[in-house]
Amino acid sequence: MPSVDFDSAPFLVIWETTQACDLVCRHCRASAQPDRHPQELTTEEGERLVVEAAEMGTPVFILSGGDPAKREDLHHLVRAGKKLGMRMGTIPAATPALSRELVLRLKDAGLDQMALSLDFPRAELHDTFRGVPGSFAKTMEAIEWAHEARLPLQINTTLFGEAAPHFEEMAQFVGRLGIVFWEVFFLVPVGRGEDLRGLTAQQCEELFEVLYRVQKREKFIVKVTEAPHYRRYVAQREGEESGGGGARGDHAMSMPRQLLRSEGPGHTVGLAPRGVNAGKGFAFISHVGDVYPSGFLPVSAGNVRSHKLSDVYRGSELFRSLRDPDRLLGRCGRCEFRDICGGSRSRALALTGDYLATDPWCVYEPQTP
Repeated sequence: MPSVDFDSAPFLVIWETTQACDLVCRHCRASAQPDRHPQELTTEEGERLVVEAAEMGTPVFILSGGDPAKREDLHHLVRAGKKLGMRMGTIPAATPALSRELVLRLKDAGLDQMALSLDFPRAELHDTFRGVPGSFAKTMEAIEWAHEARLPLQINTTLFGEAAPHFEEMAQFVGRLGIVFWEVFFLVPVGRGEDLRGLTAQQCEELFEVLYRVQKREKFIVKVTEAPHYRRYVAQREGEESGGGGARGDHAMSMPRQLLRSEGPGHTVGLAPRGVNAGKGFAFISHVGDVYPSGFLPVSAGNVRSHKLSDVYRGSELFRSLRDPDRLLGRCGRCEFRDICGGSRSRALALTGDYLATDPWCVYEPQTP
């Protein structure tokens, strides 16, 4: 993937094309509902957003939701991004709108990668979490359609208290699905997710061990979302395995080799060569155009209807503060791994009220005073 100066452009932009969705997922950040919002960005506004992201130098653009399949212009927006040279992905929900015809049409439009959500290795658990019977079966059907279309497939999995005991089994299950990318999201308690049981810092370490083994064993890429301290965990493990006793000091400044492993260009939307975090290599645009550092950090820095995306990302105090590690507080501010990690700013806000505070789900005690 191309190198991106995170002060100038996000490596990844996610546009929440709609909040409409027919699922009732227990963790939903947006508390999605069946009907589309009348003030959603139009096709023309979406095209302008895609152009602005491409002009900034952003290489990866994701059309998210809600359920992006609720938008009739989804394939058109994919095509628009591809014409500008960006790698395009989308995340349709497992509803009747997800069909073989839709998958083939997205592939024809140039979609680089399709993501499907799968949270448990068994139908009854997954369907209960997603709120609609049959969503597991629909997801498995869509996996076959993606393989038929030769469309690279990503699986997204949410980790929270009730899911943790099933995670080892889930890792084995995902390994049999023929995917290129597994994104594991550590819950941020916002929206409906406020009612779910979270994880402890020690549980995160135990789940990191499962992820690390998967990463070493499987061919697909593993990406961890809202748990950037996994980068610290991997750096420490690499240091131990190389005989260095775990990464410290200057060795903590670069991304661990295991996180940079890829199966080569053209096969996935790819991982950034540096640690992406909220507002640091990442921007999220809501269905009505508000610009957030992350979809899970609901503090707006502007709106694309009145400001250029580049101006918000580069110039707003919110985004600038999130890119300055000297602004971090507590253990995160003292940590020698802060440049590759920085903690989940979204979880810090959700659990402490301050997006610059220490991530409460990290167990690590910094070696610096």
